[in-house]
Amino acid sequence: MMRLFTCVFLSIIFISQLTAQTLGGSSAYQFLKFPASPQTAASGGINLTNQSNDLSLAFNNPAQLDSSMHSQMVANFNSLYAGVKNVHWMLAYRSPSLQTNFAASVFYFDYGNTQQTDASGNVLGNYKPRDFVAQVSASREYMNRWKYGISLKFLSSNYGVYRSSAMAADVGVLYRDSANFLQASVVVVNMGSQLKRYNTAVPEELPFDVQAGISKRLAKAPICFSLTAHHLHQFNLNYNDTLFNNDNGVANSKDRKFTFDKLFQHFVFSTQILIGQRVEVTAGYNYLRGKELRIYNSANGLTGFSFGVGMLLPKLQLRYARTQLQNNISYNQLGLNIPLNKYFGLGNWGERVGW
Repeated sequence: MMRLFTCVFLSIIFISQLTAQTLGGSSAYQFLKFPASPQTAASGGINLTNQSNDLSLAFNNPAQLDSSMHSQMVANFNSLYAGVKNVHWMLAYRSPSLQTNFAASVFYFDYGNTQQTDASGNVLGNYKPRDFVAQVSASREYMNRWKYGISLKFLSSNYGVYRSSAMAADVGVLYRDSANFLQASVVVVNMGSQLKRYNTAVPEELPFDVQAGISKRLAKAPICFSLTAHHLHQFNLNYNDTLFNNDNGVANSKDRKFTFDKLFQHFVFSTQILIGQRVEVTAGYNYLRGKELRIYNSANGLTGFSFGVGMLLPKLQLRYARTQLQNNISYNQLGLNIPLNKYFGLGNWGERVGW
């Protein structure tokens, strides 16, 4: 069974590589890249293997959906610049008869009110741009150490007269060695196509990605290190804007030349420390974000870094994250994780916290 699943999984990766070779910014639904939870945001924006009993981690990797997350409800909130608001809600359920874990979630962006004009600048009124994804996920275990999962999602964008919708899927496999505090995972995200286009003749591509990650906790210290790689299907991630480069004295990219800078653009690094039994502290660095958002000929401080803290109470997990984009520009994220079974007696399948 596992051999068959592996063959199907590798076939999906190969087919997706042939149909989705986009760089950042050249695909639709870019909001899917935004971290849905404070813990993910604090870990650098992408993390597939964080050893934590946090349901929101399964939003980006369905293989992380665990039986111990039964009845867990997540509510994450973001208040961004220019009045942009983001909300993420997620709920998990374990079916003993099917031996399968399920989850449903909604990821919603509200961009406020925007003035609508024509090509001449005449005001035509206001409109309310919106983005959201509705997602259902399922995961199962195989031979104790292996887990596999899939997420199906409906995407919708509404920008006044420009509206679009799409269907997509994420597929993930996770390996867990509890005795050695080790987790590793591979995920293929955003495989799919548009149902409705943005009033264009040519369909836009989805932000497809192939990701892999590994995390290792120290045996004699409450410290866990994670390494995540993204865009494994595409080595060169540079957008070579020759006009900008020439004006700012930046060397133009040579696409065929291997450099360690191009290699490290694929990696996100993070560390998590558990203080006592109730406090977790997380820090991450996204190399690509730090490179893309840095300001030339200026100090960039903590650009690309992110930080977070969590309070793990018996009946509530409260998490906060702060992501540094540029000097004096950052955003804050707040999340609540509530185990409903501890309030309403919905059954319990254990407490695998990872630590």
